[in-house]
Amino acid sequence: MNPGIVYLVGAGPGDPKLITLRGLECLQRADVIVCDRLAPRALLRFASPGAQIIDAAKSAEGEGMSQEQINQLLVEHALAGRTVCRLKGGDPFLFGRGGEEASFLAEKGIPFEVVPGVTSALAVPAYAGIPATDRRLGSVVAIATGQEAGEKTESTLPWDSLAKAHTAIFLMGVKNLPFLAKRLIEAGRSADTPAAVICSGTMRKQETLVASLGGIAEKAQERGIRPPAIFIVGEVVRLREKLNWFEKRPLFGVTVLVTRARDQASELSEKLEELGAEVVEFPVIEIAPVPADKQKLNELMRRDWDWLIFTSANGVRGFVKQLLDAGMDVRALGKAKLTAIGPATAKAIEALGLRVDFTPSTYTSMDIVKEFPEEVASKRFLLPRSAQAPETLADELRRRGAIVEEWAAYQILRAGNASAQELKGKLESAEVEAVTFASSSAVRHLVEAIGGTAAISKALVVCIGPATAQTARELGLRVDSVAKEHTLDGLVRAVMEALGRR
Repeated sequence: MNPGIVYLVGAGPGDPKLITLRGLECLQRADVIVCDRLAPRALLRFASPGAQIIDAAKSAEGEGMSQEQINQLLVEHALAGRTVCRLKGGDPFLFGRGGEEASFLAEKGIPFEVVPGVTSALAVPAYAGIPATDRRLGSVVAIATGQEAGEKTESTLPWDSLAKAHTAIFLMGVKNLPFLAKRLIEAGRSADTPAAVICSGTMRKQETLVASLGGIAEKAQERGIRPPAIFIVGEVVRLREKLNWFEKRPLFGVTVLVTRARDQASELSEKLEELGAEVVEFPVIEIAPVPADKQKLNELMRRDWDWLIFTSANGVRGFVKQLLDAGMDVRALGKAKLTAIGPATAKAIEALGLRVDFTPSTYTSMDIVKEFPEEVASKRFLLPRSAQAPETLADELRRRGAIVEEWAAYQILRAGNASAQELKGKLESAEVEAVTFASSSAVRHLVEAIGGTAAISKALVVCIGPATAQTARELGLRVDSVAKEHTLDGLVRAVMEALGRR
């Protein structure tokens, strides 16, 4: 069999979004993925469904596979004709032993490709607001390992050159910080030179310590700085005071729970992450179709409706799917006018090439009735909604003389989630600081999943609207903030307001 190929892929410094496009392509096409300890595990969600994932987990302490075992593993899979992605933290050729692995593959006649990665040596300081070079403060950069190979009996680093470089950057040097600082000072670097240690760089829990070169080791020990970390020395560290952008984002260091359905959670998560939050996704609900009785649906659509009211984007998508399954399409809506409860619902309607005739200024069911643009008495309303939706809107329309038909366009189910106890532990330990709810169903199902409200009491509870907040209060939760605009953007603003009042 012809050998496969091995891609030596740099996964970047920690933030999974910093992988290159080529690196992501190689990851997606791989039959086998061999992961480094520092490669972001979040990237594995892009692996093909049948890919074999092997955790090499090689660390400085020698845990996991030896380098020889990893080399042999890559060759064995390639000789079996497989496409192998060797996913490595940072850049494979900068202290990543990529050169050793490539050499071994070349000796064995295995085709390989090196996919450079964003190196933590430059990216991590950048995320801390420290440029490696600046023409005002330094144009020479030296990058060195903070721990040399274990078989070396004494340091072979060129300390004189490192001390003279405008900026010196050490990778993997937290445990050797006292030694590194001492040797730089002995080689002529002033003990007053600004220095920084950056822990968990480019990730949500990034921590930066700035001190003088002479005092950095002691302060790092006091702070309990742990690897992975970058040690940087030079006048460029002074720029952090002005250029610190990553850690100044409004939600930096805050952990927020997102409870939306799995296929809808990403939009809210991305909005929170853009503001610096650490997001824990725990989908407690699942949006499921409701198989429609084709005969009843055909009969329903033969009636002359004055208005269709959609109270969610899920209602739009579910109803259109039912029409298609029954051999119809949006033309079956006839001359009926369309109401959308808010912008997300309106967007789902407009994606079908349809125009929305009315959206209330405040996005609640009752505001639809209060602001309705015409008299509702004797008008015929069709409400495609969730099978579990409350009848408040329909009842109020009927009270005003309207003819109303409710129709189950989709249903909300409790999502199966094996990590409920793990989440409960995070809530009880106050690791999760804010819990977001975008629906009443999400409130009920989270409480059921973790066995009550006690664990949630330590977190801020933020709801998308008054109906969701009412459900939370009825179940015994303290509601800390309700979005003024009942949208995802409004929910994010409510999170920030709640945290500001904490």
